[in-house]
Amino acid sequence: MSEENKDNTVENEEPKTEKRGWAFSAKVLAVVAFAAFAISILGLALLTNIFERKQEARNPFFRVVELTDDTHDPAVWGKNFPLQYDSYLRTVDQVRTRFGGSEAVHKAPTNADPRSIVAQSRLEEDPRLKTMWDGYAFAVDFREERGHAYMLEDQTFTERQAVTQQPGTCINCHASAYEAYKKLGQGDIVQGFHALNKMPYQEARKEVTHPVACIDCHDSQTMALRVTRPAFMEGIKLVKASQGVANFDVNRDATRQEMRSFVCGQCHVEYYFKGPEKTLTYPWHKGMKVENILEYYEEAKHKDWTHAQTGAEALKAQHPEFEMYNQGIHARAGVSCADCHMPYERQGAMKISSHHVRSPLLSINTSCQTCHKGTGEELKFRVETIQERTYKLRGLAMDALVQLIEDIVAAKNAGASDADLAAARENQRKAQFFLDFVEAENSMGFHAPQEATRILGESINFSRLGQVSLRSVKVTTNLAALRASR
Repeated sequence: MSEENKDNTVENEEPKTEKRGWAFSAKVLAVVAFAAFAISILGLALLTNIFERKQEARNPFFRVVELTDDTHDPAVWGKNFPLQYDSYLRTVDQVRTRFGGSEAVHKAPTNADPRSIVAQSRLEEDPRLKTMWDGYAFAVDFREERGHAYMLEDQTFTERQAVTQQPGTCINCHASAYEAYKKLGQGDIVQGFHALNKMPYQEARKEVTHPVACIDCHDSQTMALRVTRPAFMEGIKLVKASQGVANFDVNRDATRQEMRSFVCGQCHVEYYFKGPEKTLTYPWHKGMKVENILEYYEEAKHKDWTHAQTGAEALKAQHPEFEMYNQGIHARAGVSCADCHMPYERQGAMKISSHHVRSPLLSINTSCQTCHKGTGEELKFRVETIQERTYKLRGLAMDALVQLIEDIVAAKNAGASDADLAAARENQRKAQFFLDFVEAENSMGFHAPQEATRILGESINFSRLGQVSLRSVKVTTNLAALRASR
C-alpha cells in the first residue's frame, strides 16, 4: 500500500473513533443524569414521607367527634382514638400467669347473678383464707382478679353483696365515677364524691354505667392525664406533705411521669370507709408503709370486722399495689406503673401507650426488654423466682396465723377470759393485716420483693408471739391436750 493510501486510511479511522467516544460519553452522561434525577425523586419522596410522619406524630388523632367533660362513653372517645380504644376493649382477655390472672370458669346464670363466666375462686384454691377472714364477707366470695372490663360487673354480682350491705363507696374504684360525681355534686366532684359514699351500693350502682373509662384519667380537651378521685387527691397531698411539699395539688404540681402512676394509684390502693358517712379514705396520714398504716388505724381505733372464731378486732387489706410499688426498685428508678402495664407500642408511624392493661409477663418484649437486655425467658424466670419465693413464705405466714387462731379458740373453749386473750388477739390483728398486705397485693411480691419478704416475716413473728402469750394463760383444760385432740 502506498503512503498516500495509508494516510487516507488513518484519516478515515480517526473521525470514527471520535464519534464512538462522543457516543459513549453521551450515554454515560445520560445514565448519570437519569440516576441523579432518580435519586432526587427518591430523596424528595423520603423527605415528604418524613414530613408527613412528623405531621402525624404532631396530630396523633383525627377529630371525628367533639369531646367534652360530659362525654363519659369510652366508645365515643374511641372514634377519635381507635387504636387506644381497640386495646382498651381487649381487657376482656382472661389469661393466667403462674401466680396471677384468671381463667374462665363457667357457671349457670341465675336471677341474682346472670354471669355465665367468672374467675376461679381463691377460697377453693386455699381454704385457709376462710379461716383468716372468718366472719367477714371475703370468707364467702373471693376470686382471682380479672381485667378492667369486668371490674363493675364483678363487684355488682359478687356473693359478698348478699351477706353485707356494701356502701356506695365501693363504686369509687369499680366504675367510671367522674360523671356520677358531677351529677350528684351539681358540677362539684368533691361534693358528688361525698354524696356517692353515703348511698347504699345498689342505689349508687344506678348512677354509673361503665367500668373505668377514658374520662377518669384524661382531660377531654388536652388529653393530658389527670386524677379525678378526691380520695387520692387528699391522700397524695398527705404523702407529699410528709416529704416536705406543702399544699400539693396533684393536677397542678405532679410531673407527667408521676401522673403515669398516680392515675393508677387512684384505685389500686389500701383504703377504709371513714365514719358513718363511709367516706373513702386512703390511710396515708403517717406514710405508705404497712407499719405507718397500722399505726394510723390504731390511733383511729378502726376495725373492719370482729373475727368470728377468736373475737379479735381484725383488719382487711385491700389491693395495696400503689403502696408496695412505692417501696420497690422500679419506683425508685422513676419507672411508672404505665411503663410496665401499659407499655408504648408502635402502630404505623405513631407510638401509643397500650390500654390493654395486664401483667407485664404477657408483654415482656415491650414491657421489660426496653430496659432489661436479657432474653424473654431469662426475665420471666427472674420474675417467677421472686414470686415463687414470696408464695412459699406467704404459705408459712398463713400456716402460722391459722395455728394462732386455732390456739386462741382452744384457749377460749378452755375457759380463758378476754383479758387472758387480749395479747393473742392483738397479735392476730397485726399478723392478719401484715399477711393480707401481701396476699391482697396483686404482684405476689414482685413490686417490692424485699419489702414483701420483710412484711411476711413480721407476720410470722406476730403469730408466734401470739402463741407465746397463750402459754401463761391459766385455764382449767390443758391447751396442749386440746391441740393434740384436733
